[in-house]
Amino acid sequence: MKPGTPLVPSLVYAALTTSIVSSLGMLLVPAIAADLDVSISAAQWMLTINLLVGAVATPIMGRLSDGRNTRRLLLTSLGIILAGSIVAAVAPTFTIFLVGRALQGLTYGIVPVTIVLARRHLGAGDAAPAISTLSVTVATGLGLGYPLTGMLASLLDYRIAFWFAAGFVLTAIVVVWRGVPADGDAGTSRPFDTVGAALLSFGLAGLLITVSQGSHWDWLSAPTFAAALTGAACLVAWAVVELRSRDPLINLHVVKAPDVLLANLTAIGLGAAMYMSLSTISIIAQAPAATGYGLELPLFWAGFVMLPLSVGSLVGNRLVRRMGPASMAAMLPAGSSVMAASGLMIWLTNDELWEILLGMFLFGLGMGAAYAAMPALVARSVAAFEVGSAVSFNQVLRTVGGAVGSATVGSILAASPGQHGIAVALGVAAVTASAVCAALVVNQIRIGRNPTRRVRPT
Repeated sequence: MKPGTPLVPSLVYAALTTSIVSSLGMLLVPAIAADLDVSISAAQWMLTINLLVGAVATPIMGRLSDGRNTRRLLLTSLGIILAGSIVAAVAPTFTIFLVGRALQGLTYGIVPVTIVLARRHLGAGDAAPAISTLSVTVATGLGLGYPLTGMLASLLDYRIAFWFAAGFVLTAIVVVWRGVPADGDAGTSRPFDTVGAALLSFGLAGLLITVSQGSHWDWLSAPTFAAALTGAACLVAWAVVELRSRDPLINLHVVKAPDVLLANLTAIGLGAAMYMSLSTISIIAQAPAATGYGLELPLFWAGFVMLPLSVGSLVGNRLVRRMGPASMAAMLPAGSSVMAASGLMIWLTNDELWEILLGMFLFGLGMGAAYAAMPALVARSVAAFEVGSAVSFNQVLRTVGGAVGSATVGSILAASPGQHGIAVALGVAAVTASAVCAALVVNQIRIGRNPTRRVRPT
């Protein structure tokens, strides 16, 4: 690659589309429900459909990114996200709006694709810090996206927020077109695992529908049971097919490697803890003061509560880059410990705005360190032609963990909608992060006592 080519800034800009689109979520549910004449519970489908398509598309995009047309894949995906943003912005009915949100779901697969391009076009010394930066782009961008979404929606209209997203994605297409070099002969042409992709898609769909709609349908209802059973059966069948396939969608043998397994299990736990915390904080920010827990912030200011998260994740990412690749595994327990401590602090002290802002900064600090380490651990532990599928699987597990976390908060608040429910939701988030932290610390101690336990695949 030619010196001076703006590859990394171009990839980071493309990855920021995930943050911009993801911020078009929790804050806008009430406004969209009112404008399109649906209930709040029905409007939650704008979150569910987006996560669902993202979970299904991410591993497929990751596998395709290991091929020879990765730049074209990135541009095509951005084009579909652009179309989805425009559809959502002009949608006259909620059904059409959901179509737009579904198309926007491809945004969750953008980061793994950018990581493949960074690994492919950069030298070994430059790839690691670039991957770390790309890994926290979403967390950093969310802290900026939420305030921006809140301002646009409160001062103008929620549709303007979707038009802004469309404009941003359009500029990202131009940036990628000009700043990312063509693939040439890079990448490996392999048969696509259609059966594996279909089974994983149905399995993840069943799982996410179960966790996101179980509290609305009743956890013991026939639809919930059917979705759970279908999802579990498809995931088991998918695992069997993948283990026997010569060209699997995701190489499950690689997933068992110590670094990869560590990163994937952490992704589920911290993904759940993060979404539980952010969902609950978003509710606290906008709830009336009369509830006993609400800060009664207008939509304009509610988004700014997430800004310290962005600052903290930037600082955490810088720390990881200074530590170097050799310390990536140690960054997971370090980052998770900061997330656990901040979760406990928010749980115990959330009466004042400054307490929540400080807690969000610390949460972002830990998240920036942990989230930067996870894909870097995966990328260094697999062969170059499997980076896309392996990193995308880590992203899927983070999404699944987030869906479980969001559903958990919904179930808790449905059973106890008052101050007690808020306290329980924050407590569960803190305990989850603490449990992940404890497991990682124990694992790190065991590795320190017996370094030969970690054998990195070649």
